[in-house]
Amino acid sequence: MRHNKLLQEKIRESLASVLPITAIVLVISVTIAPLTPGTMMLFLFGAILLIFGMGLFTLGVDMSMIPMGDGIGVQVSKSRKVFLPLLLCFVLGVVVTIAEPDLQVLAEQLPSVPNMTLILAVAVGVGFFLVIAQARMLLRIPLSYTLLFFYGIVFLLSFFAPDSFIPAAFDSGGVTTGPITVPFIMALGIGLSAMRSDKNSSSDSFGLVALCSIGPILAVMLLGIFLPDLDAAYTSVVIPQVSTTREAAALFAEEIPAYIGEVASALLPIVVIFALFQAVFRRFKRRQLGRMLVGLVYTYVGLVLFLVGVNVGFMPAGATIGASIASGGTKWLLVPIGALVGYFIVRAEPAVQVLARQVEGITNGSITQKAINRSLSVGIAFSVGLAMLRILLGIPIIWILLPGYAVALIMTFFVPQIFTGVAFDSGGVASGPMTTTFLLPLAMGACEALGGNVLTDAFGIVALVAMTPLCTIQLLGLYGTVKTRRRIRTRREAIQKELESLETGIVYWEV
Repeated sequence: MRHNKLLQEKIRESLASVLPITAIVLVISVTIAPLTPGTMMLFLFGAILLIFGMGLFTLGVDMSMIPMGDGIGVQVSKSRKVFLPLLLCFVLGVVVTIAEPDLQVLAEQLPSVPNMTLILAVAVGVGFFLVIAQARMLLRIPLSYTLLFFYGIVFLLSFFAPDSFIPAAFDSGGVTTGPITVPFIMALGIGLSAMRSDKNSSSDSFGLVALCSIGPILAVMLLGIFLPDLDAAYTSVVIPQVSTTREAAALFAEEIPAYIGEVASALLPIVVIFALFQAVFRRFKRRQLGRMLVGLVYTYVGLVLFLVGVNVGFMPAGATIGASIASGGTKWLLVPIGALVGYFIVRAEPAVQVLARQVEGITNGSITQKAINRSLSVGIAFSVGLAMLRILLGIPIIWILLPGYAVALIMTFFVPQIFTGVAFDSGGVASGPMTTTFLLPLAMGACEALGGNVLTDAFGIVALVAMTPLCTIQLLGLYGTVKTRRRIRTRREAIQKELESLETGIVYWEV
């Protein structure tokens, strides 16, 4: 009974998240970028699947993935041996990344690089940086120093990597931190820091996703540098031709089995690792295991519905809208329309809602879900508008990423560490399946219609989506810090005035 009530609440939340972007696409489709009836039917069916899938997924994550990650993190942090926890972190990073559906999407869009080569390289990168994140927490190295060092290496390598690999490399950093990876890794970080009692323990629970986003960038760049025979290419979005609601429903029905298998293979390694963990440590009781099992079923069904909805329903609509706007005399409308879509689409990212709830919980409400969502929306609106401007003008992505990350990294030295961790985690979280299956096809469709280079101009939108939250969330922290200092100063001045008035009164009575 309680599950039904929670599920209804989650579905209402997902409805509020998906409805705005659905309304925007409907308005665009009847004004400046008409969609065929078939594409519109696919989009509307996809939106319905998104609403139910996102509701089931977020409830399932709360019941299963978060307790799993948290439990493993707490148990690992109790170990007196350093090597074993680090090895476990590496294995977890590799397994969870291979399981990430978003990485499969990116691999399919770069067919000239063998899928398994790209997936394994990225997975090893994530595993390696999860080890670095754990070592940083053990050695209590400030996150800002770690980020500055490794992003310095990233931008140094960018001058040696082939131009066609750079946008895809930065995109891979955002793509790998998706709906499977984020809840598990964030919960792992909270668990790892839970055993510490120092003042930075809560701050250090964030930042794992941030560091894990660097590994894929380096891995793909190194592929381009050391395997010169590989040539980055891409696959154009195929627009299905459907004319009736029955054909649209049949298309979804045809695709569901493939995603049933894909999500099963994604979740199975995590379940196996958790089963081995439980067999060894016996951490969870039978009742907790039953709840987690139900949560895994919700997670599984929800993710299947969500991925079918975005891949079958949203991808064709994104590509068609991008091509329609760019091919007419309205190409400059790509910038404001992209910004508007970006503002609302981030609310439909399932991992964003997981992050926002965890941030509010770990900070005892000092950083609210509403503040996180608003900051992310503003950041993504700016980044998508900037991505569309880059397509129109052919601006090299490194000209935007280098100053953008420079500003974000400089800000890390002026804001509380917890905001730095949340900001860089948010960058990876915001660039999830909605970005890869709607915004990227939107950019690809526009770029193809304008005759641009898709690999250098359209790819990179995921990277920009991952970059801007770094600044907006830290600005939120900076604003909060300034506001707190002003409140303290005002309070001190008020106390000083009260003391002065008391002293004056005492002198008066003495006289």
